[in-house]
Amino acid sequence: MTPHVEPDPQAGAAVKAADRAHVFHSWSAQGLIDPLAVAGAEGSYFWDYDGNRYLDFTSGLVYTNIGYQHPKVVAAIQEQAGKLSTFAPAFAIDVRSEAARLIAERTPGDLDKIFFTNGGAEAVENAVRMARLHTGRHKVLSAFRSYHGATSTAINLTGDPRRWASDTGSAGVVRFWAPFLYRSPFYATTEAEESARALQHLEDTIAFEGPATIAAIILETVPGTAGIMTPPPGYLAGVREICDKYGIVFILDEVMAGFGRTGKWFAAEHFDVVPDLMTFAKGVNSGYVPLGGVAISAEIAATFDKRPFPGGLTYSGHPLACAAAVATINVMADEKVVEHAAHIGENVLGPGLRELAERHPSVGEVRGMGVFWALDLVKNKETREPLVPYNAAGEANAPMAAFGAAAKKQGLWPFINMNRTHAVPACNVSEAEAKEGLAALDAALSVADEHTV
Repeated sequence: MTPHVEPDPQAGAAVKAADRAHVFHSWSAQGLIDPLAVAGAEGSYFWDYDGNRYLDFTSGLVYTNIGYQHPKVVAAIQEQAGKLSTFAPAFAIDVRSEAARLIAERTPGDLDKIFFTNGGAEAVENAVRMARLHTGRHKVLSAFRSYHGATSTAINLTGDPRRWASDTGSAGVVRFWAPFLYRSPFYATTEAEESARALQHLEDTIAFEGPATIAAIILETVPGTAGIMTPPPGYLAGVREICDKYGIVFILDEVMAGFGRTGKWFAAEHFDVVPDLMTFAKGVNSGYVPLGGVAISAEIAATFDKRPFPGGLTYSGHPLACAAAVATINVMADEKVVEHAAHIGENVLGPGLRELAERHPSVGEVRGMGVFWALDLVKNKETREPLVPYNAAGEANAPMAAFGAAAKKQGLWPFINMNRTHAVPACNVSEAEAKEGLAALDAALSVADEHTV
């Protein structure tokens, strides 16, 4: 890796001052945050203006699947900018068509038509719109432990507390409990019980809501921000069967789990299930230029053969974003990044994280696959009481804040949400880098251990 630039604290102070004066940050109380001024990034690392380098175990926001500044993707963006920087979405553009082709080649089943958006939330918005128009129904079912985006429909579909301030209660959303054996809402003791009871709960919910009123069920194939809860065997196939039984559109949200994150191109491949609609973003071009989309089944696409789809975006299929997608997908194929992610999960991160769990009383459970892992931190392994309360803030969140500070002191930038830390490095993270991250987590978990009983 190219060495980072020499420290320049004065430049860093100027960047931070401009940020504080003019940038309004998302999900934040503006006066209570202190954003790090980043000087640069490459591969799995980034660094600040004071000379501190961090191993990024967040992949940005779980999107730099091929790391920062991959030269082939940077070159593709530069080449496209010189050739055709932008063009309206109503036209056929070579790089847009090629991006759609490469994505369709990798989606399961007949999800062969691609509607491009600027990101994941817009993909969810448009997938739900397609489902409602296709079925003529309005309600959409989503899970409590979920995140689908921050636009109007997507935030109402979301299950975590970020929804609360924007929840109108009139978006036609009905929530249900998806399976999560470690904190089972169904008092299950095995994966088979959890799957069967969760499916029965879902079908009961449908019965009481009225099957003829429900347009779609949306699930993250493997929920991401909510805790990386891999669904038990048979669950997603069971949801597919329920959707077919009642004429409900099945939407899988692969915004975070897709494009190599789980060791497959799409997480749905692990479960041998094909949805009617699939949303994607993030890893499709490693986040180098904003891009998302919906992969559409033949049946739903046919609904709009003679009937206009009432939706669109000024920058849908933007040439620079599509050039980045083409380059990223080709890099992932040529460099076997998806296979590498599977290897790292099976042979480095998985075993390493489970070994940490054996030694640290603060680690209640390890979950994940590929380069998509979560540590559920607890006060007590027997009771499974979370290390901090649900949606904790301020002093109540002090144990997780202390853990995060300890990780950064070790040169690791952690992904922290509630009582969990996620290990989600780039899909092409090296074995040495993954082991470096495990060592840093080991040290930081000793701080979390101090808050156990």
